[in-house]
Amino acid sequence: MNTLAFTTPERPRLLFPAIGRVYASLAGPSTFLLRFMAGVAMAIHGWGKIQAPFKNAGMVESLGFVPGELWSPLLAGTEFFGGILLAIGFLTRPAALGGTIVLLVTIWFHWFVQGQGYAGSEKSLLWAAMTFYFVAHGGGFLSVDRALGKEI
Repeated sequence: MNTLAFTTPERPRLLFPAIGRVYASLAGPSTFLLRFMAGVAMAIHGWGKIQAPFKNAGMVESLGFVPGELWSPLLAGTEFFGGILLAIGFLTRPAALGGTIVLLVTIWFHWFVQGQGYAGSEKSLLWAAMTFYFVAHGGGFLSVDRALGKEI
């Protein structure tokens, strides 16, 4: 068995097999909770930006994203509307990809530009891991994508 292959590994055998049904019943709701909370948090974080979408033009230009008048509203929309889409599980993969890209920029900004290292990037690292999960796996349990039977 090639352990370096990028495939889903076989499930390990449980020490207490009777608990397997409990774990299986929690898989869907835990995925929903993770997606919902990541999306709600992103939308709340973007709420202030969407109210004044050009307010951060100078900040995004200082990061090298020129013109700021283009990138600032894109940032606001990605966080606010992308967060809503992620929370409800509609167009989950594109919404999660946008969020992941924004979060990778914040990691770079806090870690390297501001020199805060892991301590300054910790929340963005965790959040990026959450959004990246949904890029790879889609909306899953209780998502609009799943209800429609289609996803990107």
